Amino acid sequence: MKILILGNLGYIGPVLVKHLRRTFPESCLIGFDNAYFAACLLKDEVLPEVNLNRQYYGDIRNISSEIFENEKFDVVIQLAAISNDPMGKTFERQTLEINTHATEVTAKMAKKSGVKSFIFASSCSIYGIGGKKIKDESSELSPQTVYARSKIESEIKLRNIADENFIITCLRFATACGLSPRMRLDLVLNDFVASAITNKKIETLSDGTPWRPLIDVKDMSRAIEWASSREADQGGCFLVVNVGADESNIQVRDLAYKVSEILGGIDVSINSDASPDARSYKVDFSLFRELATGYLPELSLSDSINEIANKLVRIKLDSDFRKSGWMRLVYLNNLLNKGLLDNQLRWVV
Repeated sequence: MKILILGNLGYIGPVLVKHLRRTFPESCLIGFDNAYFAACLLKDEVLPEVNLNRQYYGDIRNISSEIFENEKFDVVIQLAAISNDPMGKTFERQTLEINTHATEVTAKMAKKSGVKSFIFASSCSIYGIGGKKIKDESSELSPQTVYARSKIESEIKLRNIADENFIITCLRFATACGLSPRMRLDLVLNDFVASAITNKKIETLSDGTPWRPLIDVKDMSRAIEWASSREADQGGCFLVVNVGADESNIQVRDLAYKVSEILGGIDVSINSDASPDARSYKVDFSLFRELATGYLPELSLSDSINEIANKLVRIKLDSDFRKSGWMRLVYLNNLLNKGLLDNQLRWVV
């Protein structure tokens, strides 16, 4: 089996590639990435790309159809994206170009070249304002950010491309968390753990009431493995499915207290004066449980918290971590300020 991972040099990609290499040891794994965050490794990590057969470098907005025609992939996994809300707000047009338009273009190239399965990393953030009702795949969508809107628009475009010979799976992931060689500390659980380790204190930006479901990157990788071999009789030629676990739905304030409890001696400060965060949603994962038996999330929030904490202690994370490359918007702005990227987020070196 030959697999292309688009956006493999980010947060999820290194964990996914390691998982695929272990699961499909004889497979041919090929990466494609523009390498914005290639240098954002934790201090003692081996280069994750040792698990690849080949690595292509390039901007997904300009990806060539020749790659698809020459390589003849069986599976394409689309992770490439401007990947969080602050980045989407700052780079709105580029977010839509990369997250939506490029997704449609690569899917069409993949289909034309004979790819059998296309997996798109979508997001539960598309539910936006959740209210009291738990969200399933048929629930009304209320995106509150450009990032969330880009995921919805991608799903709409992909629906029109799928057929019995080109199976598309849109995995609406819960909020990512957990340890990765290319760590992100701008995700809610990861941020809380980093704050606890370096400052012995956790401060919430909101009033703590928003609901979030969470999923470890290792469990995201297992879900992608399932999707890569999914047949049409498991959900149809085009499938949208929430990926996570019901028990991982948690309010932000309770998550902060959970981190404090597990790590011990950590003060928690809830910003009760903050304006309410409209992004709040509890999610129903029953369809994923039904379809993906054997691939359901295995790591608890406690597992993720402990694994991150142990690593950050070992590398002696600095209290100024919010100025580091592990904060994606900060790192992109550094590349812009140094003149390495232009205002379209294209390399100029």
